[in-house]
Amino acid sequence: MPVFLALLLGFQHALAMLAGVITPPIILANAANLTLDQQRYLVSTSLVVCGILSSIQITRFHIWKTPYHIGTGLISVVGTSFATIPVATGALSQMYATGYCPTSAAGRKLPCPDGYGAILGTAACCALLEIAMSFTSPRVLKKIFPPLVTGPTVMLIGVKLVQSGFQNWAGGSGDCKSRPTSGLFQLCPNINAPHALPWGSAEFIGLGFSVFITIIICERFGAPIMKSTAVVIGLLVGCIIAGATGYFDKQTIDAAPPVSFIWVHTFKLSVYGPIVLPLLAVYMVLAMEAIGDITATCDVSRLEVDGDMYDSRIQGGILADGLNGVIAALCTITPMSTFAQNNGVIALTRCANRKAGYACCFWLIVMGIFAKFAAALVAIPAAVLGGMTTFLFSAVTVSGIRIISTMPFTRRNRFILTAGFTLGFGATMVPNWFNFVFTYTGENRALSGFYNAIVLILETGFAVVAFVNLALNLLLPEEMEDEETPELLAETVDEHADREEWARINKGQVKGTSEEGRASSDIAPAAGKMA
Repeated sequence: MPVFLALLLGFQHALAMLAGVITPPIILANAANLTLDQQRYLVSTSLVVCGILSSIQITRFHIWKTPYHIGTGLISVVGTSFATIPVATGALSQMYATGYCPTSAAGRKLPCPDGYGAILGTAACCALLEIAMSFTSPRVLKKIFPPLVTGPTVMLIGVKLVQSGFQNWAGGSGDCKSRPTSGLFQLCPNINAPHALPWGSAEFIGLGFSVFITIIICERFGAPIMKSTAVVIGLLVGCIIAGATGYFDKQTIDAAPPVSFIWVHTFKLSVYGPIVLPLLAVYMVLAMEAIGDITATCDVSRLEVDGDMYDSRIQGGILADGLNGVIAALCTITPMSTFAQNNGVIALTRCANRKAGYACCFWLIVMGIFAKFAAALVAIPAAVLGGMTTFLFSAVTVSGIRIISTMPFTRRNRFILTAGFTLGFGATMVPNWFNFVFTYTGENRALSGFYNAIVLILETGFAVVAFVNLALNLLLPEEMEDEETPELLAETVDEHADREEWARINKGQVKGTSEEGRASSDIAPAAGKMA
């Protein structure tokens, strides 16, 4: 492939995944109340790290003297995972409540880099689970983690994320959303912003809709490549409107350094016990998500989706995903996942050449190195970002629904789904339902941490549904007569009744006069025809 063509196609791949790469670090930096410098750094680093780690997936390394590989050998790019956001934001809220993260005398949440470092350290340790899963047969993994387990989990991740996206759409997800009557956060994002307004103002709602409507217009009237980059185009239109109406803070962009790279800022790594089990559930989801995305990439790349080579690509992809989780944490970024957005670009361009993938990595690294670009992304108003992220998060929910739809709706599966959603939806919609169960206030930090872990798990809806469905799927036996319930139409019911009536006539169960017998003989041909 010519270099110029590779760069052009790679730029399309980079645009397709740009929104997904920058969103998690912005949300988590705001949840930890990090400084603007740290926020800009995390966005830049996320782009650089995604470019470097994507090249690992694309290259496919063979592990010496073993049958195993690292990477898929496809255009399987990786980006910062959305699945970590509910766990991390919930953990940071708990850290502020327990005093792990500092607050001012007035109750204002102060920057908590140590809390973010604890999330990174815990994620690096939990990534070992996905590394271990990569050495298990894909067939075994699919049996342990069928769509009955992964589908509801992905769906509830999306549902939880939509909440934060919608809060940003209305003005912000920080302290200003409670609309205090005084103080720094009386307006969103704060009273010092260039165009600050109360949370939920019509101007904020309109900005979010400008992004949402643009995405719909691109889907309806846009060329195929516009449809693949509709989210980025919507974000661009929203930024143009926000810039023209005075929402951007130019000072933050001017204050950013010209270039940035990994480890300009660092965070003290530690392990935060309460999020170990939720993050293990996250890595289970990432492994199954990788299987689905790699299968889709093989399909659009016109490669086999069965056999030894396919299984080898799955094994290499999951192993690279787990290793990338460790490397990303050491590079100050939360876990990575295999992205599916690029499959649309492959299908549209009919190009699955890995040179286009390497060109995508090149563009991501270049975007990350130039810190002014990251500063402009951080300066995007929350309402514009909310219009984009809510759409992306809804797409995660739809992905979960699609996974669920691939399984048969038997009586057993319906029961397992109902049991899982009972706790999963409840914990998602009422996240503080388990806050007041444990009332321990002693000085035993180990016991307090154990209680905090239980609370965090039971208040994380997708973790609850993952563990419940996993346990029930392994415990409840399959039933021989447990078949998918067919949809009964009126004509089907009538036909079934006619068959039963004719069977009774043949057996002599219906006795009557000779006229009735003649009537029965008239019915017989019609009934036989229906049978």
